[in-house]
Formats: sequence, structure tokens, C-alpha cells
Amino acid sequence: MDKFIITIARGYGSGGRTIGKMLSKRLGVEFYDKDIIKLASEESGINEALFGQSDEKTKGGLGKRSVYKGEVISPDKKGFTSEENLFNYTAKVIKKLAEEKSCIIVGRCADFILKDCKEAVRVFVWADEENCVKNAAEVKGIVDRKEALKTIAATDKSRAEYYKAHTGKSWNDARNYDICLNSGDLGFEKCVDIIESYIKIKLG
Repeated sequence: MDKFIITIARGYGSGGRTIGKMLSKRLGVEFYDKDIIKLASEESGINEALFGQSDEKTKGGLGKRSVYKGEVISPDKKGFTSEENLFNYTAKVIKKLAEEKSCIIVGRCADFILKDCKEAVRVFVWADEENCVKNAAEVKGIVDRKEALKTIAATDKSRAEYYKAHTGKSWNDARNYDICLNSGDLGFEKCVDIIESYIKIKLG
């Protein structure tokens, strides 16, 4: 199989991250999630904590944002450490990884950033409420149902706003992706099977 990049957008509790790690192990490629924050900090010279504060969330909701166009703001310019430029550097790292090797990238609008990359397979993973609550308990230890539902709703809202702010598009719009998978119905293993099969069909 030639080089490929799998981007995974995921609803909270859907197991998208777990599916990504399973794919990474099966296909023998690198898996990137929060590692991207560190790489973006090293690339830009901006404190890693600032990237962490705006990672897949926007301060004060949507507000006014510019859709990502591919450039970064240089250190001598106003807005170098702005939320917008933190995203610009995150995108730069994602593009660099995609150019260098096969890999799996979770979240951070990677599907949009790599929308023109022919080697990219863009995946969205979601699940029904009950499965999300169950996974939240198993993975994050959130056993109280009300707390779990609150966390799920807040995290998904944050991710949707982040996506809208930087792409101008809706996070859960199926048209942004090659595959949308219901992990609650399929289970993680079958999701991995489907994504692997799709890569082989699309990229040979």
C-alpha cells in the first residue's frame, strides 16, 4: 500500500481516538493526537501551554475568526501568538507530517487542512448517546450519567465551534468526510476493518 494519511474527527465518547490507535497498530504507522501541540510549539517557538489552551476550542465562542488559508504570522507581526496563528502553526505541522509519511491524525480540523491531499482519507466517528456515556465511563471514569452527558455536550459543542471558526464549515457535516461511521452499531474492530478496506480501495 502506498503512502496514506487518515484523519479522524470524532464525537466525545465515540471511541474515535481508540479506533485511531488500533489502526496505528494494525497498519504500522504513527499516531498523532496531542503530540501535535508539542510539535507546533517547537515549530513556532511559542510556549506549548498557549497551544494547550486553544486546543480544539475557541475562547469566547465563535466570535470573529478568519478561515484558515495556509499562511502563518511571523514573530515580528501583530497576532503572532493569537488563537488564529496557533491554529496556523498546528496546520503547518499537520501538512508537514502528511508530506513526510503515512500517519493517523486525530482532530484539529486535519480533514480540512488536508482537503486537497489525494492521499488523505477523512473519517468522522460518532455514536449514540448510550454508547457515548458507556465509553465515557470506561475510558474517562465518568460514572455519573448526568455528568457524562454534560461533558459530551460541552466537548462536542467546543469541537464544533473550533471547526467552524477555522474552516467556515460544520463539523458534523458528512460532506466534509470520506467515511462517517457509527461506532455504537459497528464496534471499534469493524470500524478499523472498514477504514482499512476503504484505504485499499481508494489508494490501491
